[in-house]
Amino acid sequence: MADVYKAVKLTDRVYWVGAIDWTIRDFHGYTTHRGSTYNAYLIMADKITLVDTVKAPFKEELLSRIASVVNPKDIQVIVSNHSEMDHSGCLADMIKLVEPEKVVASTMGAKTLQDILHLDQEIIAVKDGEQLSLGNMNLRFMETRMLHWPDSMFSYLPEEEILFSHDAFGMHLASAERFDDEIDPAILQYEGATYFANILLPYSPLVTRLLGRVGSSGMTLKYIAPDHGPVWRKDIGGIIGKYGEWAVQRPTRKAVVVYGTMWHSTEHMARAISEGLANGGAIARCMSLDVFHRSDVAYEILDAGALVMGSSTLNNNMLPQAADVLTYLKGLRPVNLMGASFGSYGWSGEAPGQITDILKEMKIEVTAEPIKVQHVPRENDLARCYALGEDIALQLRRNKEVA
Repeated sequence: MADVYKAVKLTDRVYWVGAIDWTIRDFHGYTTHRGSTYNAYLIMADKITLVDTVKAPFKEELLSRIASVVNPKDIQVIVSNHSEMDHSGCLADMIKLVEPEKVVASTMGAKTLQDILHLDQEIIAVKDGEQLSLGNMNLRFMETRMLHWPDSMFSYLPEEEILFSHDAFGMHLASAERFDDEIDPAILQYEGATYFANILLPYSPLVTRLLGRVGSSGMTLKYIAPDHGPVWRKDIGGIIGKYGEWAVQRPTRKAVVVYGTMWHSTEHMARAISEGLANGGAIARCMSLDVFHRSDVAYEILDAGALVMGSSTLNNNMLPQAADVLTYLKGLRPVNLMGASFGSYGWSGEAPGQITDILKEMKIEVTAEPIKVQHVPRENDLARCYALGEDIALQLRRNKEVA
């Protein structure tokens, strides 16, 4: 076991013992530009407790960090807040090594861990509101189903005022710094919003309810310790407030123009629409799918008021990258958006209509008929695109005034 990995102290009795993944760039379809961490926490109570483990390839890093504080075999309790494999990947090995008295998870977590890991060890199911005595400290559990798996739960350590929040309030960010006040706030804002948009957006109504439960629970928080990214100790109110804002998805004057193009005709249309948006007072984001990833689009959609989607037509269909991003966004279920479609074509021109159909399936308010241009757009075609942008900007202004 390498001894180069050291635990990081949160308090005199709680340590971060997770792992840093500097190189990961794809997380089930979400581009992680800055890598990630897999956070685990060691509670030095009378009954020494490990909260979550790490992704399987990082087991030795976890063990090394634990060993810098205590012999891993002294761990008596393991808590699994979330059974996804980036947090449970080495749980089976840890159980064999440590032979803990108890392994606890939520009711759904106990079942899911068995389905994933096929464990010999019994997983003790704890219910919402239940407490577990660690001798001189206690853990209190709060189920957070479908945030973002059915098994998810919070663990709260009142004696240290720490909320172990699994994937909630986290972000994919590989960093040697462990706390929010050690990292550029602009990076925290971007990566936190990107994480919410790509992971938690479909569950926004549940997030709103959960924030209400946390607020009325009586928990006092000095730390929020998520399973990815930094531990919050300075701007706890800020990240909780941001979750409230992101969950509501209140639209702004921003319009996101997303397009796939073959010979730049659709690109010219997108640029004209963006110019019309900007001239009409909207904030335009023009995103070529040759450059931007689907998860970048999801980030921009989080606070947008409009999605304008374009594609050339290929073999009677939209381009593959356009279909990809729409499939992804459809699963994320954004709300409070208006939309429109556009695209160039050679001889059939189905793509804009297909896009419109999907926008309607997503319950996006389609505000105009698709704009279709055969081959290269002429001046009057670009004028129509410009006018579409101006019209959407006007509608966004009116909506903002009504709001």
